[in-house]
Amino acid sequence: MKFTTAIWNWIYLSGARKGWAQKKIKSSSQFHEPIKIGHRGAAGYCPENTFASFHKALQMGVDYLELDIQMTKDGELVVIHDATVNRTTNGKGKVKDFTLKEIQSLDAGFWFDPEFKGETIPSFSEFLDMFADKAGILLEIKNPHLYPGIEEKVANELLLKGLTNQEHSKVIVQSFDQNSLIKFHQLLPSIPLGVLVKKYSGQRITDKELVSYASYATFINPKITMVNQRLIKRIHQHGFHSFIWTIRKKHEVNYMKQLHVDGIISDFPDFL
Repeated sequence: MKFTTAIWNWIYLSGARKGWAQKKIKSSSQFHEPIKIGHRGAAGYCPENTFASFHKALQMGVDYLELDIQMTKDGELVVIHDATVNRTTNGKGKVKDFTLKEIQSLDAGFWFDPEFKGETIPSFSEFLDMFADKAGILLEIKNPHLYPGIEEKVANELLLKGLTNQEHSKVIVQSFDQNSLIKFHQLLPSIPLGVLVKKYSGQRITDKELVSYASYATFINPKITMVNQRLIKRIHQHGFHSFIWTIRKKHEVNYMKQLHVDGIISDFPDFL
C-alpha cells in the first residue's frame, strides 16, 4: 500500500476518543491491505532505531516508522529500545546515566554488521527533522517510570515540530504503561494513543480492560502470540483498531491479513 492521503484520512476518521474526531469510522474490512509499519525501521536488515534502518524501511514502502523513546541524563529524548546501551552499541551503562553528547559518541551500528560502523543513536528531534514528512510515526514511550516528565518532553517536541494538528496528524503514541498514556492524553488529546498488550499463555484481554481503555486509547496493539480471530473481532467490536507486533515470518503476514488486522509491525517490511 502506498503512503497516501487516504491512509491519513482513515487514521483521522478513526479518531482519538476525546477531542480528535467525531465522524463515524469506516470498517477496516474495507481496506485490502493492513497499514505497513517498519519495526525500529527495518530491524531485520539494519541496526535497529538508526537512520540507516529508518531509510531502509522507507525504501521498502512502509506507511509508518515505529521507534522507541527514552531520555538521557540531561533530559534529551533519544531513539533506543533498551534501558541500557549494552546490546545495541559499543558502550555499557544505562541510557539515563549518559548525556546526549556522551550517548551519541557511541557506535550503534557495528554490533549488527561492520558495514554499519559509525551509525549513532538519533535524538528524537533529529529523527523528526529527517522523517516526519516522509512517513507516519508510531512512537513508543519506553520505561516512563525511569524518566519523570518524559510525557511532557515528547508532547513539547511534537508541538515544537508542528505535528499535533488534528486534521493532519501523522503521529500515534503507544506504551505498555497505561498511566503514562493517560498522562499524555491529558497533555495532547489530539494525538491518538495505543495500548501495547503482552499476555502470558492462557491469559486474555478482558472486556473490563477494553472498556477501561476507551476513555483515552484508539488502538489496542497486542503481541502476535496472543492474536486470533476472536481477539481481533472483540477489539473491533469495542471500537478500537489494532496494530500487531512483531511479525518476522511471511506466513504470519498472510494470517494477519486474513484476520483483517489494521496494521502489521515487522522487522522485514518487504514481507508486508
